[in-house]
Amino acid sequence: MQPYDTIEGGATAEYEEKKSRFIAAVQHVETEDEALAFLARIRAENPMARHNVYAYVLRENNRTRYSDDGEPQKTAGLPVLSVIEHRGLRDVICVVTRYFGGTLLGTGRLVRAYTKSTQDAFAAAKTVTFAPCCDLVVCIGYALYEPVRRFLEEEGAEVLHVEFAGDVTLDVRVRAERAESLAAALVDVTNGTAEVLLGDEAFQPLAVRDAHE
Repeated sequence: MQPYDTIEGGATAEYEEKKSRFIAAVQHVETEDEALAFLARIRAENPMARHNVYAYVLRENNRTRYSDDGEPQKTAGLPVLSVIEHRGLRDVICVVTRYFGGTLLGTGRLVRAYTKSTQDAFAAAKTVTFAPCCDLVVCIGYALYEPVRRFLEEEGAEVLHVEFAGDVTLDVRVRAERAESLAAALVDVTNGTAEVLLGDEAFQPLAVRDAHE
C-alpha cells in the first residue's frame, strides 16, 4: 500500500459573510456509501439550510465527486474540492451547510466563504499519514522526560501515550525506515540510560504537523 494523507475522525468550523452562515463539517470516510451517509446526516441535521455543498475524494475506485447544490456553478463545490486537493488528502468528505443571510454575495464572496470555511474545518482536524510505521516503547527517568519528548517531536515521531510510574514509559510511533536509527539515537541522547523496545512494522496512521495553516 502506498502512503497517503487523510484526517482522523472529523471536525467543524463556521464562517460568516454578510449574515450568511457557512458551517463546514469534515469527516474521514473510506467508501462512497460512508460519504453519502455522512452527507445525508448533515442534511437531516440542517433541514432549514439553503444549501449543503459537498466534495469528497476516495481511494476506493479513485472516486472524486462534488456538488454546488444550487449555488452558481464553480462557486461552491469546486472550491471545497480544491482545498481537499491542495492539502493532498484522500478518504475525506467536506459538507458546507449555508444558511442564507438575506444578501446575495456574488461569485467572489461565495468562493471565499466556501474556501475559508473548508480550510478552517480541515485545520481543526487531526491530519495523519497512513504509512509503514513502527511503534517503540521507551522507558526513561523523570529528569529526561521533557528533553526526550522535545527530541521525539523534532525527529517527526508521534508520542501516542505516556505513563508515569517508577519511571516514565512512552509509546512512540515513527516511519518504519527511521525506527532503528531513532531507537539508537534515543539511547545515545540519554547516555545509554533509555530502554527501547522496537515493535514490528505495520501500515498505521502517523500524525503530521499541519503546514497549511
